[in-house]
Amino acid sequence: MQNQYLNCRLCPRLCGADRTQRAGRCGSGAGARVAAASLHKWEEPCLSGERGAGAVFFSGCSLGCVFCQNREISVDNKGVFVTDGELADIFLRLEEAGAECLDLVTATHFAPSVFAALDIAKPHIPVVWNTGGYELASRMDELCDRIDVYMPDMKYFSSELASEMAQAPDYFDRALESLAIAVERLGECVFDGRGIMRRGVIMRHLILPGCRADSIAILNAVKKEIDISKIRLSLMSQFTPMFPEHLPKKMNRSLTGFEYGAVQKAAEELGYTGWSQERSSAKKEYLPSFDLTVLGRPIKEDKA
Repeated sequence: MQNQYLNCRLCPRLCGADRTQRAGRCGSGAGARVAAASLHKWEEPCLSGERGAGAVFFSGCSLGCVFCQNREISVDNKGVFVTDGELADIFLRLEEAGAECLDLVTATHFAPSVFAALDIAKPHIPVVWNTGGYELASRMDELCDRIDVYMPDMKYFSSELASEMAQAPDYFDRALESLAIAVERLGECVFDGRGIMRRGVIMRHLILPGCRADSIAILNAVKKEIDISKIRLSLMSQFTPMFPEHLPKKMNRSLTGFEYGAVQKAAEELGYTGWSQERSSAKKEYLPSFDLTVLGRPIKEDKA
């Protein structure tokens, strides 16, 4: 499985890098790098539950949005290299700590290592693929064989906005193809008696300042191609201009109530069901801490 890093074709960038020798377009070499793992209380209610989602934050990113609030790990690559066995141990430690699900955050560029670790760990809790949505349709069958919940953040509709924000003009086409396959493979959303999602698709969307028309275009386009009764929509208002030096001036602000309300209204009129995030969540204190620990202990401990 590690050979997939030799001529990398793990994401739509198709950079072809030999990641055993140099970093790919995602900024990562071969093998997974983890920045933190914890019981995360701030995911959707059906994932966090009472105890929290078992979130594993991976370093690097194949999309690389200029506004990323996780820049210290997605761009600066803060993190610790782990073997497949060590990653499996992280998964098991989170499950043993009571995690409601295994929440794999931005793992696309490490898919071979993650799949190998899942094979070793064999978790008994739902596995969530928490992604920016920039996935290859040709890899979705293999992915859906390994996960229970597909959760993309459908970021951009227009190729112009996707180019400006992530140099990915093909973003929406790739994201929609992958979403459609996930809905077909995973089926309708299934919840247990406590309201925890056991299987299905959650489509996230982070509304960007000045981009409400693009957000509404996403909602319309998805409805035309997918039976939206089979998915849940999670509208996010948490945009926080963390790194203004990397942002277009038009985005160096928080989302307004009018912008958020306009997208909420459109979603309701189109018939989406799901969750809307409170605008008070657009604060730095809600951001995760990438402290290189698993449940408060170092990712790699000195065993001497």
